[in-house]
Amino acid sequence: MEITPSPSPPHSGRFKLFDQLELQEFNDKYVIKSVESPNRGFSISRLHGDIQPLNSDNDGGGCDESSVSPSKTSVIYGVVGTIRLVVGTYILVIISRKEAGEFLGFPVFRIAAMKFLPCNEALKFSTAQEKRDEAYFMHLLRVVESTPGLYYSYETDITLNLQRRCKLAEGWMSKPIWKSADPRFVWNKSLLDELIEFKLDGFIIPLLQGNILMFLIFHLKIKESSASVTLVSRRCTRRLGTRMWRRGANLEGDTANFIETEQLLELEGYRSSLLQIRGSIPLLWEQIVDLSYRPCLRIISHEQTSKVVERHFHDLYQRYGDTMAVDLTNKHGDEGQLSTAYAAEMQKLPHVRYVPFDFHHVCGNSNFDNLQILYNQISDDFQKQGYILIDAEGNILEEQKGIIRSNCIDCLDRTNVTQSFLGQKSLTMQLQRIGVLSSIEFITMFSEEYGKFRALWAEQGDEVSLEYAGTHALKGDLVRYGRQTIGGIIKDGMSALWRYYLNNFQDGVRQDALDLISGHYSVNRNGPSPFQLNGFESLSYLPVASAASALIIGGLTITSVTVQQAGRQAQQYLSTVIWAGVTAGVMAVVKANGRQFCSRPRLCGLMMIFPFLIIIIDVSKHMASDNKLS
Repeated sequence: MEITPSPSPPHSGRFKLFDQLELQEFNDKYVIKSVESPNRGFSISRLHGDIQPLNSDNDGGGCDESSVSPSKTSVIYGVVGTIRLVVGTYILVIISRKEAGEFLGFPVFRIAAMKFLPCNEALKFSTAQEKRDEAYFMHLLRVVESTPGLYYSYETDITLNLQRRCKLAEGWMSKPIWKSADPRFVWNKSLLDELIEFKLDGFIIPLLQGNILMFLIFHLKIKESSASVTLVSRRCTRRLGTRMWRRGANLEGDTANFIETEQLLELEGYRSSLLQIRGSIPLLWEQIVDLSYRPCLRIISHEQTSKVVERHFHDLYQRYGDTMAVDLTNKHGDEGQLSTAYAAEMQKLPHVRYVPFDFHHVCGNSNFDNLQILYNQISDDFQKQGYILIDAEGNILEEQKGIIRSNCIDCLDRTNVTQSFLGQKSLTMQLQRIGVLSSIEFITMFSEEYGKFRALWAEQGDEVSLEYAGTHALKGDLVRYGRQTIGGIIKDGMSALWRYYLNNFQDGVRQDALDLISGHYSVNRNGPSPFQLNGFESLSYLPVASAASALIIGGLTITSVTVQQAGRQAQQYLSTVIWAGVTAGVMAVVKANGRQFCSRPRLCGLMMIFPFLIIIIDVSKHMASDNKLS
């Protein structure tokens, strides 16, 4: 069958996606077409999920004049992609959106709600095991529907930073958006294959997971100068995952929680941008949940460790130039041993500057301004790296020549505080370069504007943390106010408890959902079921852990009561011994098998390498307390 491309509506020579679609539901298929151009669209069979593009000769997706009317018609705002499971095919569509602001003058939207449309009528002909597997996969799809922090634009590619956009060949914006997108940051990359195959370019939306936040600064200096500052964070999908189930790097050098953050300034025709990146320590390491509050941290000894670190920083050099690695972890105790291993590997890379900075020791929980000590160490190189600056005529006046890579353990809280501090320093330099501030003026001197700037970074930290850890960032007060507050301490305590619950009882399933949707796990229709559990692993769910906890608490309570009465009669003494023994036995079983009581991913391995290639070395028994930045 010959496939003709689906052109976009003309828009001043710039490619634009269809921004409003009509979804028609028939008994045997779905039909999706543009509201603006009704002859552009496609149908998808509800039996096998086969796609059929519409054309001007048959704009009903195979419907003739005698076809029945659709059972339901609704408006949707985009097609995220398709995925094939054991039996059926499912198409993910955007059913609700919110305008999030602008990126370089183009409207940007945030997904408020998504929905999978099932094309699985063939499920009625499948085996019992296939139905069970399909049901679990469908449960994972429902988890995917609530994915936070997904952004897109109908008019431009938001996966590309300002400096990279400037280096693309002229005319790139007239081509389909997906063709220019950075594949690292396209959240739905694995879902787009069939839409690309059928050349449905006007419907292919590259989604970015991260955040896009914007605010205005008014009346800087004496003259009335207004500027917009936008924060764009782009999460890499190569090692996508949750806080405890995706740590460190894989053999290719891809790290967990890798995020490119762009701080964009627009002022009187000038555009300026600073890039920073964060990512987990690029060694092979893990931290498996086991019901303890501070799970053990383990480094994986492997002959490829040095190559992993080298691959990671070589990739960064090719993309960003000279890299400075700022390590914010503790330099003693458990984190210190991981930091020492990292430092040892970095000594083998003379072209990368490694800067250890013990954030907790220097800044504690409230001395945000002590980050000036770190800045004094790196300021020369930071200023040499610079930022990109473009004037109103489009001339490039400055270019960013390198980048700072920051990390702590989670690359969340300490990292966000540090990046916001560096962002503030760069913003001052940019405003001075443009001429809005003099050489003796700083953004920190304007309390209202600086307060908005800090709030912007705090919100960014919350969004990034929600995507990786499931909670708001800890110590957000340090970013917002430069100090901790009583309310912030209480909020951090609640977030720490919620992280514990999610890590132990929810994130295994969420990790499976992310592995499935990102393409790291491919459904094998002819292979064995991945969900057949054996032994203790079948008990790895919250109800069993809750029952064990209730038994322990009940046992301790009864034991304490009977101890008080034990001296009165021998029968009470015997009861005390029995209940104490039962409680101790249950506690011993839970302690020895804590991992088995937790929600664990079942689709992909932690490092995505064969287990017999690795030797686990116990480096520490406990992680640093969550009441510190992590």
